Amino acid sequence: MITRITFVLLIGLIAGLMAGFATSQPAQAQSRNVDVESWDIDEPWPIQRISGEITLDGFSDERAWSGVEPFPMTTYLPSFGLPPSEETEFLVAYDDDYMYFAMRAYESDPSGIRGNILQRDALGSDDYFEVMLDTFNDNENAVIFTTSPAGIRKDTEVLNDAVGSNGLNGDWNAHWDVAVEVTDEGWFAEIRVPFTTLRFRDQDGQVEMGLTAFRVIARKDEWDTFPPIVPNDARARLKPSRAQTVTLDGVYSRTPVYFTPYAVTGFARQAELEDDLSGYLTDTRREANVGGDVKIGLTNEFTLDLTVNTDFAQVEADDEQVNLTRFSLFFPEKRQFFQERSGNFDFNVGGIGRLFHSRRIGLTNDGRPVRILGGARLVGRVNDWDVGLLNMQTEETGGLPSENFGVLRIKRRAFNPYSYVGSMITSRIGIDGSYNAAYGLDGVVRVVGDEYLSLQWAQTFDDAAGEADIHSGRLSASFERRDRDGFAYASNLIWSGADFNPGVGFIRREDFTQVQQTLAYGWLPGASSPYSFHGFEVTGDVFLRNDDNDVETAQGTGSWGFTSKANATGEIAGSAIYENLLLPFSLSSDAHVPAGEYTFYQGALSYRLSRNRLIRTGVELEAGTFFDGAQVSAGVSPAWNVSPHLELEAMYDRVWIRFPDRDQRFDSHLAQLRVTTSINTQLSTVIYVQYNSANQALTTNARFRYNIREGNDLWIVYNEGVNTDRHRYDPAPPVSDSRAVLVKYTHTFQTAF
Repeated sequence: MITRITFVLLIGLIAGLMAGFATSQPAQAQSRNVDVESWDIDEPWPIQRISGEITLDGFSDERAWSGVEPFPMTTYLPSFGLPPSEETEFLVAYDDDYMYFAMRAYESDPSGIRGNILQRDALGSDDYFEVMLDTFNDNENAVIFTTSPAGIRKDTEVLNDAVGSNGLNGDWNAHWDVAVEVTDEGWFAEIRVPFTTLRFRDQDGQVEMGLTAFRVIARKDEWDTFPPIVPNDARARLKPSRAQTVTLDGVYSRTPVYFTPYAVTGFARQAELEDDLSGYLTDTRREANVGGDVKIGLTNEFTLDLTVNTDFAQVEADDEQVNLTRFSLFFPEKRQFFQERSGNFDFNVGGIGRLFHSRRIGLTNDGRPVRILGGARLVGRVNDWDVGLLNMQTEETGGLPSENFGVLRIKRRAFNPYSYVGSMITSRIGIDGSYNAAYGLDGVVRVVGDEYLSLQWAQTFDDAAGEADIHSGRLSASFERRDRDGFAYASNLIWSGADFNPGVGFIRREDFTQVQQTLAYGWLPGASSPYSFHGFEVTGDVFLRNDDNDVETAQGTGSWGFTSKANATGEIAGSAIYENLLLPFSLSSDAHVPAGEYTFYQGALSYRLSRNRLIRTGVELEAGTFFDGAQVSAGVSPAWNVSPHLELEAMYDRVWIRFPDRDQRFDSHLAQLRVTTSINTQLSTVIYVQYNSANQALTTNARFRYNIREGNDLWIVYNEGVNTDRHRYDPAPPVSDSRAVLVKYTHTFQTAF
């Protein structure tokens, strides 16, 4: 069986590389506005200090701006190295209190300017201007400030040099201001960021940061950057390691204090099955809570967050998922308290595994909230050390005792500016005497060029597992070349013991050894090609059971993916999969997969139009065998920016699985509809409706927000869960499984020292 998979892998690799070389073409010489070949991002660029008043109106025409020279912009996509097709001027300046960023985005066709989204933290298909600041110049973490012709504010945190699924954090929010004006010459923006918002290090008033600026011309699918950034990585423009070093003089860090009390009121109703299973009781309770958060800038490099009676009523509902595996589903963190510099708490233990996952605090395994009585969170830097410290206490809920959660994470640069070593300690202690603790050691080393070596070791201690030994540990190692222009590879090894159980983390498998190898070759074809990128990739993945060294799972996948000059993306992939199940698992009450050995094959197609289109969609199709049956999956995800006041987004995913030899079947429908309405940049409503046939649930999450100013919000939130197949159960559950209507008000008071 394994020989067959190895053969498929080998043939796929040879065919992929031959086809790739056959279709490759030399890059075309380009005329360039700057000498991108010799550009040095490490050569510091001084930012100009200005004097005089700046009126934040978008135009950057005050006397204070008159001596500021624009930074040169270069095309990033669709054809790297060309001058921007539209005249673009990017300016940076600062005074005692603020950094200022201005964009003069001239347009030959002003009617083509797009500013269709008014909602906070959303972009859709709009033109936009963004600035990324690596405030510690550590080539790893950064913050992004983004605006559009509609004048929206979007802020993002970059973690781990934008590597991996948790490399970008769009739920982070900060205090800053923006003004935008649109004329018959183009659109013009000014961003003002207080130094109290930024965390940085000054040496007697001397500051070094990393800086990247970005302009998107949506109708042309054109992206322009400063400095010139080769698009040889899918997230190249978002990498702090590609940012230009800039210097500021006479700037001293501030220690701000933000106090944000809240008040929430409303009601919540929950249907609960009676103890004798004879029917359901409806528990209706009134909500009336107060609490608050305090953010204190202890030093220029350390921030302390305190929270009392923490509330997350305004957080958007999780995306529903259909689980076709025997493993747990992963849901990302969306709660604001855990967001700032969350990269300080990142500790990967291989694959999607995490030694710390903040969703284990204040949520049950099925996503129900657990009241957080209070806690503290400290993040920052001491010399070259990044530090993250967290401690929180939860209330007793249902079968869970009151618990204390603790996390300490430290890491520092080592060997070169792109490498680090670090460690983490976590604890979870229940008032009933239960406990779980873990420690980990890790490091990422840039060996040479784009080659990186990563090592992680972690071990857990649990009251239910007895004395800890090697079997409560997990080891992960990888060596990879992070480049999509030319040859790339990744070699990964994970060993995980049977008793490894991070009580404040997330893992999917236990007691296994995984060996994974990926080989890839990609092209940046140049201006004459219809593609801005395309490439081939072959991956082989094997999981061995540690107790008998037998193969549990093996998979070989070959794929070709592309990004077009119109910024559409697509992929064609084929997989051969081997599974050796010791235990059966269920897809539903009507369909299960028995224990046994299986070999099956699947093919997949996907295509997605550019997000810069007003009307766009993505389609996915997967078909093939599935264990001892057959599977077909199809999905579509259309979106329409109807006007600046209305955006519609939908997703529908359909799965058909048939086991003819056992006369079993599994069908699922997953549908989502998000309706966003905005009166202006302060008033918006998001209605998110989901239907998941796998659990027969229809859920609605509606959130009205009046963003009076940054940190000052009025929220009205409505949540409801509906049982759509009540008559399959005895006793039948009520139509409404749960319902809540909540009103929340927050107000931030700010001072600085």
